[in-house]
Amino acid sequence: MTGSVEPVLDIQNLSVSYRHRAGLWQPVVHDVSFQIQPGQVLALVGESGSGKSTTAHAVIGLLAGNARIDTGRIHLAGELLTGSERQYQSVRGNVVSLIPQDPVSSLNPVQTIGDQVGEVLRLHRRLTRKERTQRVLDALDRVGISRPALRARQYPHELSGGMRQRVLIAIALALKPALIIADEPTSALDVTVQRRILDLIDELRRESNTAGLMVTHDLAVASDRSDQIVVLQNGRIQESGPTSDILSAPQSAYTRRLLHDAPSFAFEPGYPPQRAAAVELASTPAVEVRSLRHAFRGSRRDRAFQALNDVSFTVPSGRTHALVGESGSGKTTSIRAVMGLLRPDAGDVQIEGQCLKGIRGEDLRQLRRKIQLVYQNPFSSLDPHQTVFQIIEEPLLNFEKIPSAERKARVEQMLARVGLLPNLLERTPAALSGGQRQRVAIARALILNPRILVLDEAVSALDVTVQAQILTLLQELQQTLGLSYLFISHDLAVIRRIADTVTVLREGQVVEQGLVEEVFQNPQHPYTQELINAIPGRKQHHHA
Repeated sequence: MTGSVEPVLDIQNLSVSYRHRAGLWQPVVHDVSFQIQPGQVLALVGESGSGKSTTAHAVIGLLAGNARIDTGRIHLAGELLTGSERQYQSVRGNVVSLIPQDPVSSLNPVQTIGDQVGEVLRLHRRLTRKERTQRVLDALDRVGISRPALRARQYPHELSGGMRQRVLIAIALALKPALIIADEPTSALDVTVQRRILDLIDELRRESNTAGLMVTHDLAVASDRSDQIVVLQNGRIQESGPTSDILSAPQSAYTRRLLHDAPSFAFEPGYPPQRAAAVELASTPAVEVRSLRHAFRGSRRDRAFQALNDVSFTVPSGRTHALVGESGSGKTTSIRAVMGLLRPDAGDVQIEGQCLKGIRGEDLRQLRRKIQLVYQNPFSSLDPHQTVFQIIEEPLLNFEKIPSAERKARVEQMLARVGLLPNLLERTPAALSGGQRQRVAIARALILNPRILVLDEAVSALDVTVQAQILTLLQELQQTLGLSYLFISHDLAVIRRIADTVTVLREGQVVEQGLVEEVFQNPQHPYTQELINAIPGRKQHHHA
């Protein structure tokens, strides 16, 4: 042992393959090598399918059942990993811990928070029940969870997304491991919650001089949070080196494209140049929301939760209006009211001058044809048993009686329009990447030629390059078809790129609204200022 000179993680010439149904092995990671020193953070950056998560899972022994390591050596804290499950069980949690991406699927819904944090202590430490309980409470307190004794007795569904993510961090850090693997740990979180979680991981890591392997498709997060970057594409390293060097002088064309497509890096004054400075409001607005109020009533003991409190905003015709705010700000309730899926307690919604109040049955159905919704998670909004062709075709079957040959032509045309190849038509959603699924969802929404699209976090699950393509596609469709967009996102950098006007919501109230450029350049409300300051990717970018 040479003390701190020895890397915590040393991967040499790692190659991994997956076996397909036909029994053929397909290589997905090719000859990957890198080292991480104590206290250092290395970011593995690349798009979906680049081999990031596969590389990380090989370190912790969590490769899928149909995967194998073909070649290479992995040394963890000086010990050669042999691939035996017994060895992995001894190092997991103890020497290396994983903070997974999705707290909903990573926490056991029928086990209390306290039991889940306590499990890693039970496996690796000989403690009395009392000592273990105290260590659990200390771990929850350490990650900033208020009232740890209460939270320890609760179940995952009783906690917010940000709090569930903190629980996963508490589990990962309970034994002060030498290496933390963070697999997209904040991709589903609001920008301010994301910053708090990443600050917390950094702070706790520094306390113990823990090394970090961060898996992310978000170059902005990597730029703020890592010392080294390894850029992967199709399982091969495109380039690697100190974060500041790669951001200021990227050598590979692929890295340059990732940087170009990352919306967070486009914060120069006057960006984006193609957006109109003024928005013409003279014509009938696409959507007009006036003084919406809505409360959700719980049990008799609970007070009603005021989801919307006098919310008004306008979506100008042929333009993009964005709703911004953290979880619980009223964004989803607003769009449900706009879609006619929820009848507000007070106020009204007009779609191209037509009031939604009192519209029912067939009239409401025909109005919905004008306004279509694209959901955040295409995996849950697409029928897993249908083919891509059936998914895109379905609205035509519901609304239009047209010959099957014409339907087929329209589906193929729409598929091409969202940048997908015809050979995907017979696949089911499970056989598509996340980006492909979202494109299918957009194609389905557009097949009826609607006037208005409501996009609910529609690009939040996409890699930056795919995201950039979808945003460009949306802008082209808007220009050619005259579409109006109501765009909901917690990613302010994306909103700055696509929207003309913006409404900032907080706890069901409008705190600020206006032209995007004016709100971003000169935010008036402290909450808007906090949101803008929390956008990742600005630290290194300004240094470069």
